[in-house]
Amino acid sequence: MRQITDINELRQIQMSILDHVHRFCEAHGLAYFLSSGTLIGAVRHKGYIPWDDDIDIYMPRKDYEEFLKIYSDETGRYRAINPQTEPHYYYTFAKVVDQHTRMVEKETEGYEIGVYMDIFPVDYVTDDLKEREQIFKKKKLLYKIRRCKISNSNPLQSRLAYLVYKHWPLSVKQIESRIRQLIVLNHPTSTVCNMTEAGPSLKGCFPAEDIASAVDIEFEGKMYKTMVGYRDYLERTYGNYMTLPPVELRVTHKFEAYDLTSE
Repeated sequence: MRQITDINELRQIQMSILDHVHRFCEAHGLAYFLSSGTLIGAVRHKGYIPWDDDIDIYMPRKDYEEFLKIYSDETGRYRAINPQTEPHYYYTFAKVVDQHTRMVEKETEGYEIGVYMDIFPVDYVTDDLKEREQIFKKKKLLYKIRRCKISNSNPLQSRLAYLVYKHWPLSVKQIESRIRQLIVLNHPTSTVCNMTEAGPSLKGCFPAEDIASAVDIEFEGKMYKTMVGYRDYLERTYGNYMTLPPVELRVTHKFEAYDLTSE
């Protein structure tokens, strides 16, 4: 086992995951979109944000669930993981991991995970703003409870709140069922959002027409897919996304990763 210390090597592993997922989605007619900081990087830098070290994509809920049901890699190198199938899985969204590697993260203590790419489902949300605010408050609470149930640390920074949530008389599966009932709408609305985290805030919602179709976009010298309304999505979510943040905010995450195939 060899430690990976070069961010460029880490990125190469992530890019290989993205390439595999891209080819799989193209072959099976599934929609995906570069999103979040990855999309900012594609638009502003035609690749990674210089200090960034991860890849994020969105999938419409229907495509997301179909992907998780049928995704496979005949070589056995890549595997999709998600909270519905993985016991003690800390995250609330799916990842595709490289099983020839290992990531060491505080959040996933006790659960081994490889270098990964994040996959977030995009759900329809109510167009009623007051109702939406209530849903966001409820999901934030439920996600906090879920994290307390799984984590060995204190994610709330409050001993009393942690003990209350830790011993809440609901199992993780029951909490996840309640979250799903809250966030998954089976009928279309004019608004969508990534609902699989305690955040994003209401600001993270954007028009459903932005994901009505996909367009090509360059990232690290290759062409991938993103949503047709990507500029509208970025502006609503991040504001003036073309302006670089202050130097003190250009921080690379500290990572600890290993290649399991070499000495």
